[in-house]
Amino acid sequence: MTETAPTGSFLTQEAHDRLQAELTDLSGRGRTEIAHRIEAAREEGDLKENGGYHAAKEEQGKMEARIRQLTQILQNAVVGEAPKDDGVVEQGMVVTVEMFGDEETFLIGSREIADGSDLQVFSEASPLGKAIVGKSVGDETSYLAPNGKEISVKILAAKPYTA
Repeated sequence: MTETAPTGSFLTQEAHDRLQAELTDLSGRGRTEIAHRIEAAREEGDLKENGGYHAAKEEQGKMEARIRQLTQILQNAVVGEAPKDDGVVEQGMVVTVEMFGDEETFLIGSREIADGSDLQVFSEASPLGKAIVGKSVGDETSYLAPNGKEISVKILAAKPYTA
């Protein structure tokens, strides 16, 4: 029997709960609020020249897109505990590497884990992610960049992400 890797994004329980709360809020209070705004704007008359109506409809479209996005993320998420602070690179870790003679610090995993952070995020399925996941501090490796160049990477630090 062959075991397949999970296809969803890794989320910590904290990130999952935060996204679930956002989805619940948008699906309930958010939809109710936007429906009232659309109705109030509709009552103002001519819809062709009603800026409030068009703005509310545009906001409704953006909100529904976010609801669909959150639903998909949560349906496909692999929820787990924050990684151990053992210096081994895995999803949910903030990693510092040396590339091109410079230090780069980023999160391995899903953007939703680092919500509100300025950290750059790389998926564990990206070429860089595949090259470093499972490696330890001090390890050196390389990966093939999309442009076909081999890029050397040295892992300097790997710590669990904390919001």
